[in-house]
Amino acid sequence: MAGVRLTTPSYLVLGIVDKLGEATPYDVKVEAARTVAPFWSMPHAQVYAQCDRLVEAGLLSEARQAGGRNRRLMKLTDAGRAELTAWLGDASFVPVEARERGILKLWFGADPERLAPVQLEEHRRTLAEYESLAESVGELLTEGQRGALEFGIRYERMMVDFWQWTRRTEA
Repeated sequence: MAGVRLTTPSYLVLGIVDKLGEATPYDVKVEAARTVAPFWSMPHAQVYAQCDRLVEAGLLSEARQAGGRNRRLMKLTDAGRAELTAWLGDASFVPVEARERGILKLWFGADPERLAPVQLEEHRRTLAEYESLAESVGELLTEGQRGALEFGIRYERMMVDFWQWTRRTEA
């Protein structure tokens, strides 16, 4: 474990393996796309690389599935569970990097009248998806999952408001 620097993607993999109990790298990729992708995307290749790093660091154990495709099944080790628990308990602040392409384009002089209609449509669509999800399965989510969904709803509302404001101030 010494010398291995864990990153947020490392903890994403540890968290998903923990939730699933055991998982292949493919299972981690599918579960990440199904659950956390709206607020934390991770390229597929990075999932596989993180799995390899975490096995090498002793934070995940690995066994080969007998027969069939001989898939790699991973589980959290005691050290992996301790790392995940420590990370979950760490309340330190890390600034958000929004990475909104439309905002970057505005910064460099793009025409808000050209950008705003598309941005508004997409943020409204995403907001409707999140609100529908909250209505249909909101009570089935854990408190943390519901909080993450609420963040998504509030973020999309803010982005709709921002792009509406941008159109008004440019008119």
